[in-house]
Amino acid sequence: MPVTVGPYGQSQPSCLDRVKMGFMMGFAVGMAAGALFGTFSCLRIGMRGRELMGGVGKTMMQSGGTFGTFMAIGMGIRC
Repeated sequence: MPVTVGPYGQSQPSCLDRVKMGFMMGFAVGMAAGALFGTFSCLRIGMRGRELMGGVGKTMMQSGGTFGTFMAIGMGIRC
């Protein structure tokens, strides 16, 4: 498959690069959403201190991974 060239001579990112970029963008957005929702849900059930940090971190990683996966799939479909 030939490499596509943009209007100013630079090459376009490959499909794998786009999928990786989609995953990283989705992971960042998911971690931000996980921080908000995880903080509120952990505070609501009464977590404090180290337990709160562990609960929020777990929620951030789960939502980041989930949203990143779906963004990577979406970018793969667009290739």
